[in-house]
Order: sequence, then C-alpha cells, then structure tokens
Amino acid sequence: MTAGAAPHLAHRAKRRRDVVTPEGIALPFTVASRGARAGALLLDLTLMFVTSIVVTLALIWIAGGLFEAIGGSGETSGAVEFIAVFWTLFWFLLWNGYFMIMEMGPRGATFGKRATGIRVASREGGRLTPEAVVARNLLRDIELFLPIVFLMSAPSGETGAAGIAAAAWFLVFLLFPFFNRDALRAGDLIAGTWVVEAPRAALAETLSTEGAAREGASALTGAEYRFGEAELSIYGEYELQTLERVLRDGRPEALESVHQAICRKIGWNPGNGDERAFLEAFYAQLRARLESDMRFGKRKADKFS
Repeated sequence: MTAGAAPHLAHRAKRRRDVVTPEGIALPFTVASRGARAGALLLDLTLMFVTSIVVTLALIWIAGGLFEAIGGSGETSGAVEFIAVFWTLFWFLLWNGYFMIMEMGPRGATFGKRATGIRVASREGGRLTPEAVVARNLLRDIELFLPIVFLMSAPSGETGAAGIAAAAWFLVFLLFPFFNRDALRAGDLIAGTWVVEAPRAALAETLSTEGAAREGASALTGAEYRFGEAELSIYGEYELQTLERVLRDGRPEALESVHQAICRKIGWNPGNGDERAFLEAFYAQLRARLESDMRFGKRKADKFS
C-alpha cells in the first residue's frame, strides 16, 4: 500500500456500514461519497438538458413545418398550442419520471449514478420499494431548485427580508448531506434510503455461470453441489444480487450466515467448513436459471414474486 493511497482507504473505511437484512444476514455497504453523488447529479442533469434541447428543436421544426403547410389560419394556432402543451408534459415527465423509473429498476440507479459507480439502497437492508423511490424524489424540488431560486433572487432585494429568510431556510435542505455522516438528503431521511457504492468489478472465474455450474466441485471437500428446479425456484434477482455482494466481500461471518439461511430455506443440512464452495455453486446455478427464464420473457424479481 502506497502512502498516497492510505488516506483514501482510511476515508473509505469510515464510510463502511453493516446492515442486517430481514433474513438476519449482515451485509456490508460503503456509503457513496458526496463528490460521487454530486457528479452523478451533474451527469443526469446534463443528460436531461441535452434531451430537452433535442426535443425542443424537433418540436420547433415540426411547428415551422405546420406554418408552411397550413399558413396563418386558426388551425395553426391550435397546433402550436398542442405542441406547447406536449412540451410542458414532456418536461414534467422527464424531470420526475427519469429519476423514479431508473431508480425503480433492478440496478437502483440513474445513468449518472451508474457512471460514478453508486446506487440507491434501502437503509433497512431489504428490497428498495417503489414507495421509497417516489418519496425521495418528490422532495428534489424543495432540496435543489427552490434553494437555488431563492439564493439567486435574495441579493436583489426584490423579495425583501422574507426572501432572505426563505433562502436561508432552503439552504439548509441544499446542504443537508453535509450535516450527517451518511451524506443523506432530506429525501433519503424520509424514504429510508441511502446511496451506496456499487463497484462494477468483475466476478472471479469461480463465480462465472459456466465455470461453477459445470465444475461445481469443492476444492476443500471434493463435494459437488447440484440444485434442483424446486430449490432454485425459491429465489429471484434480488437474492442473486445479495449473494453476489456477499461473495465479492468474502467475509467469513457473512458467508456462514448466508449459507445457513439458504440451507434452511431449501431444506439442506447446513454443515460447516465448505460455505464458499456451496454458495458459489448456488450462485452460478441460480444465475443460469434466471438468465434462461429471461430468454423466454419470464422474470422473478425476488422470492416473493
């Protein structure tokens, strides 16, 4: 370890948290840095701005074509009004729908968050619910745009003392992530979410679907783990992602806890000492099954689906 890397690693260790899932499994998370969150937001806003510019230019081009085709009649005025209404609805859906739809997806992240290697997660360790995503995003206007508007208008004096007081009040929302160690927005606090790191490191060969599913033999005991359809049908994509995170982290206590939980669920004798080989084989075969189902249009989001 180099001297320059040590402070970075020490700072990252301070952002490490352990969360116990409803199944009693302790999962490690690393809270995303404030810089990563700010970078993700800037990327998302840039993407939205560029998209809105392209759509606006396209609508202007369509409106120009209507003027040429219809002339200055009342029909042109109605068409222009329709285009204006469409643009308003488009911007509303883009601003509100983009964040909600992307964060409700299996990755729990917008394009900006994916680029910076972070995602939204539940602070309780369970599945990220649509209700939580909606709640955290509905507060974005209060947290971001209102503070900016009041801060820009307050110095002019047009809004008087009330404007200055409002600017100070909304500035609290804007700076809220700097007042808590988990960098939570007010929306995160209300929704029970936080933003964590989601490293894109590739899994080891032993975790590849073909490798572990085909070979599947334990180097420690020589046992070969094969799971039937009924055993693999219990879990879905969310549990697969949780298992992948545990295997990447490689903490013995987490491996043991997850191993016992899966064995209880599928009716196996947990045993001990060969937890990683068991979990690698289960991961690979579960992943292969889920991917096979997806080719036929069938998806299983989690064990409750």
